[in-house]
Amino acid sequence: MSTQEDFVDGSVGDINLYDILEIEKNASKTEIKKAYHKAALSSHPDKVAEEDRSAAEIKFKSVSKAYEILYDDEKRHLYDLHGMAAFDKGQGHGTGSGVDLDEMLQHMFSMGGSMGGARVPSRFSKKRKGEDEEHPYHVSLEELYKGKTAKFTSKKNVICSHCKGSGAKEKAKPKQCGSCQGQGVKEGLRSIAPGLVTHDTVICSSCKGKGDILKDKDRCKKCKGECVTEAREVLEIYIPRGSKEGDKIVLEGEADQVPGQEPGNIIFSIVEVEHSVFRRAGADLSADLEITLAEALCGFSRVIVKHLDGRGLHMNHHQPKGRIMRPGQVIKIVGEGMPYKKSEQKGDLYMVVHVTFPADGWLRDDDALTKLQCLLPKPAEPIKANIVDEVEYDERASIDDYGASTQDGEAWEDDDEDEEGGCPQQ
Repeated sequence: MSTQEDFVDGSVGDINLYDILEIEKNASKTEIKKAYHKAALSSHPDKVAEEDRSAAEIKFKSVSKAYEILYDDEKRHLYDLHGMAAFDKGQGHGTGSGVDLDEMLQHMFSMGGSMGGARVPSRFSKKRKGEDEEHPYHVSLEELYKGKTAKFTSKKNVICSHCKGSGAKEKAKPKQCGSCQGQGVKEGLRSIAPGLVTHDTVICSSCKGKGDILKDKDRCKKCKGECVTEAREVLEIYIPRGSKEGDKIVLEGEADQVPGQEPGNIIFSIVEVEHSVFRRAGADLSADLEITLAEALCGFSRVIVKHLDGRGLHMNHHQPKGRIMRPGQVIKIVGEGMPYKKSEQKGDLYMVVHVTFPADGWLRDDDALTKLQCLLPKPAEPIKANIVDEVEYDERASIDDYGASTQDGEAWEDDDEDEEGGCPQQ
């Protein structure tokens, strides 16, 4: 006869799990849980004397294993059918035999269909997962830089609390759907191209895939036989700092509830809103640095941009004598880009120089203009040519007109052809 010590060591035999928990074979899950708590408390190694600790450990482990099997409906069913051999790796019944019993039965019964007219027992059917709900979530660059927590109200279907998802009144018995013979699905023809059809399995429209039908008078008053009711729930999402376009925020199990299915997830896909100042590439940022002509020539010391967290970034840019900041020049500021997820590090900020030239008429003093000409570099050597023409010009022209000039009139003709006389007459 097997002992609890054999059970713990994995040498299963005719061990009786109900005896270990001291319960009847028809005990409810509530009774199993109460018995487990009582047995676990009394046999806990920390609650006994030192000399009894070894035996207590064996009993505590056997109680835990017994509870693990009996509290799970599928494992308990296997145990009631096959005893502990169902969990012995050396036996064909066991979960350790390399064959998934659920998977095998599901394949035999064609995913919940029938075999010889019999429906798959629900205890062998794995819960399908409901469909996920995916939504775009628009987030500003400031929020992605600092991180964001947002609360919102979600409206979804939940299992009816009155009928527990059956859709029926208490003690009402649904009748098997005559259209699909209780299978919930039907074989039909589906058009896939003009003149071409294929056999397909579709949800039964009469019972909506349930396999049975309720009379109107037998339907649950709260959900009207729909098995679910509408509910509102306040949900919260957290967007970590450094998140980017396309990142997913998943709220597990918060999608619509459907009887017999595990609820799907609500998934938010981040959409990054375009910013008026900053552009982003990975963890790096770029922005335009607007400077005056005087700053391009002489340097500057001022706040150049207001960052995404509200800080002003001050730059003290001393120009070495004679050096000029040119349009398109790039200045990199290390560590002022976007933060990396779950890190204190940041990318870099790239400032692209744009030089703003003075408006027309900014300098009206002839003496000041002469001084400016003396300060600025002299022009290059004049171009020499044997013939020089003075030209007129339009300084408001557009390069868009370049290439638009065409010759008007007909093709050129030789003037000699217009002279009288032509060829001599014969």
